[in-house]
Amino acid sequence: MTKMKAVYQGHLNCQIIHEQSGAKIETTAPKDNGGNGDKFSPTDLFAASLASCMLTVMGLAAKKHQINMDGATAEIEKEMVVAPVRRIGKLSVSLHLPAGIPVDKRELLEAAAHHCPVHHSLHPEIEVSVQFIYEN
Repeated sequence: MTKMKAVYQGHLNCQIIHEQSGAKIETTAPKDNGGNGDKFSPTDLFAASLASCMLTVMGLAAKKHQINMDGATAEIEKEMVVAPVRRIGKLSVSLHLPAGIPVDKRELLEAAAHHCPVHHSLHPEIEVSVQFIYEN
């Protein structure tokens, strides 16, 4: 079990503290919801969690199968909807993988990405688009 603590600091800002490590993340409300947008919003962290989880699980599979995916990156776009309630409507993920990943190992890495815990935790009404881009 992982324990964290969120502290409201006023002016639509929060600080989240990871109890085990002491690491801290700050959030604020986005501009389109009354904040100044100078930090990640809570829904930004939600979207970033998907990208980070996909890369991490792919990294675990790569390590197990001795595939070097150092330098892989993920770009994620979050789209909000307002009806019937304000929520995340769509997440688009582009995973950029370095040259040298054997063609016969790519399906293994892609399957790992689609089976990350965050992806499995998403509400079915959130549309998810994933694109894998292999560098030459």
